[in-house]
Amino acid sequence: MSETSGQLSFDADGSQPPSVPSAASAAVPGLRYIAGWLAPDAGTALLAGIDAASWSAQLKRRVQHYGHRYDYGRRAVAADAPRATAPPLPVWARELAARLVDEGLMGREADQVIVNEYQPGQGISAHVDCVPCFGPVVAAISLGSSCLMDFTNPGPGPGPGPDEGTKLAVPLAPGSLLVMAGPARYAWRHAIAARKSDPGAAGRVPRGRRVSVTFRTVLHTTQ
Repeated sequence: MSETSGQLSFDADGSQPPSVPSAASAAVPGLRYIAGWLAPDAGTALLAGIDAASWSAQLKRRVQHYGHRYDYGRRAVAADAPRATAPPLPVWARELAARLVDEGLMGREADQVIVNEYQPGQGISAHVDCVPCFGPVVAAISLGSSCLMDFTNPGPGPGPGPDEGTKLAVPLAPGSLLVMAGPARYAWRHAIAARKSDPGAAGRVPRGRRVSVTFRTVLHTTQ
C-alpha cells in the first residue's frame, strides 16, 4: 500500500493561513473545520466557566464528563448507575449544542459532552470515537493553545483509491470548531502527538495548555 502524507502549516504566530479550512475539508471527506467559531472573548469566558467546575484525574490528562460518562476501559457509555452518573449538561453546553443544530452542523442536540485538558507534552493516541456508542457527527471546540491534530486513513479499503494510507496534520486554532461526519467520523483516525511543540511554517510552534470540548449524541449505553 502506498502512503502519502501532508501538513497544513501554522503561521509564525501559531494561527493558520486562510487556506487551512478548505484544504482540510477537501483532504479528509466529511471533515469540516470552522476557524473563529467562538470569538476570543467568548472562548475566554467558556474556559473560565469550565475551570470553575471539578476535573477528574482518572487519566493522565484531566477530563470532565457531562450528560453521560464514557468508560474508557470498556469503551462504552455507562448507564445511569450511581457510580456512573455524570452531571447534566451545564447551561453553556446546552447553548452550544443548540447552536450546532441551528447552524446545521449536527442533526440533533448533543446529550454527551466531554472536556479534555492537554498540557504541553500530552496527547491522545489514534482512534475513532466509539461507533456503537455515539451518533454520526462529532463536533469539537478548541480553547487555549493551538495544536496539530493528525488524521490517518488506515486503509486498505475494498478497492484501490487515492485516500488509502493518507496522513494529514491539521492545525487547530483557539476558538475553532472541528466537525467529523461520514468517513472523517467512521474511517479516519485522529490523534494528537504527545510533544511540547508543533512544526510550523517559520519553525517550531510551542504548545500551551489546550482544552477541547467535544459534543456527541449517545446511541447506546451499557450496564
